Amino acid sequence: MTRLLALIFAAFTATAALSQELIDKGFVEGWNIMMDPALGNGCLIQTVYQDLSVVRIGYDALDNRGYFAVYNKAWGEIEHGESYPIRFELDSKSYAATAIGFNQGRVPGATVFFTDRRFVDVIAQNRTMTVYNSTGDVVMAIDLKGTAKALEYARECQNRTL
Repeated sequence: MTRLLALIFAAFTATAALSQELIDKGFVEGWNIMMDPALGNGCLIQTVYQDLSVVRIGYDALDNRGYFAVYNKAWGEIEHGESYPIRFELDSKSYAATAIGFNQGRVPGATVFFTDRRFVDVIAQNRTMTVYNSTGDVVMAIDLKGTAKALEYARECQNRTL
C-alpha cells in the first residue's frame, strides 16, 4: 500500500506547465504537509482516498487566498481553465462555488479558491465534505478526519514562509 501511495504521489507531483515539485514537510493524521513553489511556497495538506482521488487543502501565497483541489484520473471530461459551477456541503451547510478545471500531469481535477483564507479553517472544523456538480450529482464525499490537526501544521508552515 505504501508503494502504491508513493507511486500515486510521484504521479501527482510530476506536474505539467508551471510545475515545480511539491516540497514534503511531514505527515500528520493521514495528510501529507507540503509546500507548493508554484503557489508562492503556499503550504497545503494532501491525501489520497481509496478511489485514488487526491484532495489538497491549502494556501495560495501568490494571491493570498485559500483553496481546495480534487483530482481523479476518471474525470476525463474536465477541461483545463474551464469554470464549473458546483455546490459543496460541509457537514450539512451548503456553499455555491466555481471550480476551475486543470490537469495535474495527465490527471484532471478542479480547484475552488477562497478570497478569505480563513475559510480553510472552516473546512477543518467539519467532519465531511460532499461536492456536487451543476446537476446536483455527487462528485465525491470525503471524510475530513485529521484535517484540523494537519491544517494546524500547514498554518505553521505558511507562517514560517512569510
